[in-house]
Amino acid sequence: MAETLTIALSKGRIFKETLPLLAAAGIEPLDDPETSRKLILDTNHDDVKFVIIRATDVPTYVQYGAADIGVAGKDVLMEHGGDGLYEPLDLGIARCRLMVAGRPDAVEPRGRLHVATKFVNVTRRYYAERGRQVEVIKLYGSMELAPLVGLADRIVDIVDTGNTLRANGLAPLEHIADISARLVVNRAAMKMKHARLQSLIDCMAAAVAATA
Repeated sequence: MAETLTIALSKGRIFKETLPLLAAAGIEPLDDPETSRKLILDTNHDDVKFVIIRATDVPTYVQYGAADIGVAGKDVLMEHGGDGLYEPLDLGIARCRLMVAGRPDAVEPRGRLHVATKFVNVTRRYYAERGRQVEVIKLYGSMELAPLVGLADRIVDIVDTGNTLRANGLAPLEHIADISARLVVNRAAMKMKHARLQSLIDCMAAAVAATA
């Protein structure tokens, strides 16, 4: 019997947009993660499983070999650092932008800039490259509130339509990176299960190319 192939995915937009690409490789889940309480989902192949985890945990599961391959947003990979991972394919899905945002009319402080974000590592790197001293304040949600109540001068967050920023009197100020979902592969698995993983990557790459 073939060794099990484990694919790490997160619920929501990435899962929905990844399904057609996996289907192009002949892999389909037997359960819907939005309705099932299972964290390990069976597929139409006995030797292929999905593990359903938080988006931010996908690179960690793949890095440490708990999953052979996974799908994660480039924002998550930038924050994680990408250790122990191959990133063979941009899936071109779940597109958005990572931006610095704030009040468009706010005067930048002379001293240390206070920046609220969940992307702590990305934010520190971004400002360090610009020689700007900042104090990074880690938040887990509702970033837009931080400048409104004086907690931070700026935020670093994902921007899709920008509607939430506008609704709260904020605007995107600086572009950090264009974001899309990427395929990531465990380095050891790529050697041990090379033929199977390469076949999966090739099928998904063809599906991506067909939708471009």
